[in-house]
Amino acid sequence: MFGKIRNDGTSMPRGSVTATIPATSAEVFRLLHDYSRRLEWDTLLQNARLCDDLTEAGLHATSVCTGRWYLGGIALKTEYVSFNAPHVAAVKMLNRPPFFETFAATIRHHDLGDGSSSVEYKYNFTARPRWLRWLLHPVMGCLFRWETRKRLGALRRWFSQPRSGKMRANADGLAEQSHALEPAAGPVSNGKSSPPAQ
Repeated sequence: MFGKIRNDGTSMPRGSVTATIPATSAEVFRLLHDYSRRLEWDTLLQNARLCDDLTEAGLHATSVCTGRWYLGGIALKTEYVSFNAPHVAAVKMLNRPPFFETFAATIRHHDLGDGSSSVEYKYNFTARPRWLRWLLHPVMGCLFRWETRKRLGALRRWFSQPRSGKMRANADGLAEQSHALEPAAGPVSNGKSSPPAQ
């Protein structure tokens, strides 16, 4: 697992973290976007929910994720701008919480052929107020990278534990249905682009 970030203090910070997970892409994708189980593994959040009474994530679905108290309890409302199971999902921020002007992220999955898969989490953001970005960008960038590595490490540990047959069956069903979602995913589904900066 590794992480990297590019930022000169004034340009938009962009980061990327990759991890190898001992589970298939279908299994990992399903757990990542199951908001009823999000807090089982996600070390960043104290609350996560889908909006508009939705029970499953999908293209154009919105969600609200609230960070833990030591991170200020900041809540980000995001919309799925791409959802191509079990390969890629991307979100963009809709609200304007403290310190955030924009935020967008993409998660890509690749099977490795031995029952495991790789997860790549890419993100970009801009901070506010604008006049303080010279300080906020490097500080927030370091926090993002640290927290993302921590989250993916927790995800890997979750899958290292024994998993139920139901979880496997659900993941297999997701893989069989993935082709039905591919046309709606838009240009991101071809693996060549990330969500635009907001």
